[in-house]
Amino acid sequence: MPAFRTRHLCSVAAALVLTVAGPATAASAASPAASDLREVLFVGNNWDGTADVIKSSGDFAKVGRINVIPDKDQRMAEINADPIKWIYFMAIRNSVGEGHDQFADDMYSTPDGKSVVVSRPSFADVVSIDLATGKINWRFPVSGYRADHMAVSPDGTRVAVSASTANTVHVLDIVTGKQLGSFATGDKPHENIFTKDGKYIWNMAIGDVNTALDDPAWDWTKGDRHITVVDATTYKQVKVIDMRQRLDAIGLKDFSDAVRPAVFSPDEAKLYFQVSFFNGFLEYDVAADRITRVKTLPKNPATSEDRTTWVNDSRHHGISMNPAGTKLCVAGTMDDYATVVDRATLQEGTLVPTSKPYWATVSGDGKDCIVSESGADQVTAIDFATGQKVTSIPVGDHPQRVRLGHVQADWTGPNGS
Repeated sequence: MPAFRTRHLCSVAAALVLTVAGPATAASAASPAASDLREVLFVGNNWDGTADVIKSSGDFAKVGRINVIPDKDQRMAEINADPIKWIYFMAIRNSVGEGHDQFADDMYSTPDGKSVVVSRPSFADVVSIDLATGKINWRFPVSGYRADHMAVSPDGTRVAVSASTANTVHVLDIVTGKQLGSFATGDKPHENIFTKDGKYIWNMAIGDVNTALDDPAWDWTKGDRHITVVDATTYKQVKVIDMRQRLDAIGLKDFSDAVRPAVFSPDEAKLYFQVSFFNGFLEYDVAADRITRVKTLPKNPATSEDRTTWVNDSRHHGISMNPAGTKLCVAGTMDDYATVVDRATLQEGTLVPTSKPYWATVSGDGKDCIVSESGADQVTAIDFATGQKVTSIPVGDHPQRVRLGHVQADWTGPNGS
């Protein structure tokens, strides 16, 4: 990891910049092609290698469960036979895995609702699993030794996956697993977002989050962290955004520039993002290319101020927005709460107690924020309108990513499960 940060920005016209914003929702990416599809939420249970499938709205009742590591014995045999793979496997377990293997990071269903595509960090791959049989359709080993966050194109045909130890993002055909292209990123690529028109991909590189050099004075040791924007057809770089420069410009020199989860406004003009170590989020004006507002959220007095105790440099990790663009939902990971924030005033609502909430997404009907409580093995729905908890649903060990998708209407789990 280099001990310096490369800082550069490729200028583009403001008109182009305005188009390079806005996430593709999983709902639009997997829109039902026929009435035989059912919208659901996929909940990835990272530590036990399963995905729970629950209703996308209403009572969020359990629909079924998938084993995302049916090939575990084969993968472990390969790892145990290769000293380098074994070293990385153990390093993942003992660092980002907090003593556990990471088997289910991110997932998206195919447009026909017949398969789910899953990134598996500890196995350094992406697999497609047949929802009817539970068997693997295809497997794509990523570059390097760890797979991370994914994104799906608006038409549901492509998935982008971060290969975190190779500083690379692969873009795959969601049906065949064939690589369509790839592009270079900053150190440790993390979040990926397709623009609504499917023309661009934004990637956020978070740098090295596993060292104990967490004091702001040692921030330069964390690596080259920036946002990379690429053309989603050619995979050529369009723009690089170094938030260090933009943070410094407004006097936030002690803030980390590691952009974590992020969400765009419906009009694609603003980006709301979290950074390492910060209890809150920032607003970035895409056309003006500057940070316009900073929201600091309450600290939990029970949370240690020792940064080295915060998981993977996170303090808050998980942010979503309601379809109207009027409310944000924030997962206060190390502060053990989630809260709905008014986008206009940035006033937070009730601090809903949650145990190590790790992600935030939106229900199928757009009414609720769904957060994964990795410390309590459940997902919790919070009403965007009232900011109050609606319900909690038990899931597997250490739920993290939660994504909207589709299954066949009569699906209740793989055959024989």
